[in-house]
Amino acid sequence: MIVLKTSRELAAMRVAGRISARALKLAGEAVEPGVSTWEVDRIARRYIEEQGAKPSFLGYGGFPASACISVNNVVIHGIPRKEQILKQGDIVSIDIGAFYEGFTGDNAYTFPCGDVSEEARRLMDTTRESLYEGIKAARPGNRLGDVGHAVQSYAEARGYSVVRDYVGHGVGAKLHEDPSVPNYGTPGRGVRLLPGMTIAIEPMVNAGVHTVKTLSDGWTTVTTDGKLSAHFEHSIAITADGPVILTLPD
Repeated sequence: MIVLKTSRELAAMRVAGRISARALKLAGEAVEPGVSTWEVDRIARRYIEEQGAKPSFLGYGGFPASACISVNNVVIHGIPRKEQILKQGDIVSIDIGAFYEGFTGDNAYTFPCGDVSEEARRLMDTTRESLYEGIKAARPGNRLGDVGHAVQSYAEARGYSVVRDYVGHGVGAKLHEDPSVPNYGTPGRGVRLLPGMTIAIEPMVNAGVHTVKTLSDGWTTVTTDGKLSAHFEHSIAITADGPVILTLPD
């Protein structure tokens, strides 16, 4: 069931989204060679809890950390570890959310660790821009297929592939709500977008093939060909005036 949010609920989601965005920004600032992914997670968790919020991911489905931190060929759901030390040239996808006063924000960004290759930079730039193409298509009266098509066509036109096994989602009182929000699709197909809907659009774009596999820990999901992957996400609200990003730090 898709839940349309009231103006009061959207205001509350802005606060949760702002906390989530600021935690993500702090985590990204900690991404440097020699830093562990565990330390990056610790910094984000401390900020969220200092705001009186709770990390949305901690314990969700048994996930053991506050943020998913996915390095290089890890697509999503990387588990932060003390022994995983970031290196010059890594690309680091951080996915994090904060639950505050009944609502959650959810956002992700792929950060460079020091100087990265031109290949990595281009993948990150393409994935980020594909997210904004999807957001632009999230207008009332459009359909989810328009959003997915906007993401897919932008990424594929630049030689990349879009992950099919994992998609975006509705967001609100729960971290994952209806509807599912694929990063691929056919224009004019799917659920119609209405004012009051809140969704998380999150392209996961691979440098090689679109297929992925989950490792034996049950969480860490990697590209099947070992090539790089990037991940960007915003929670947005559909309004009568168009899409509004809820996960902004300012």
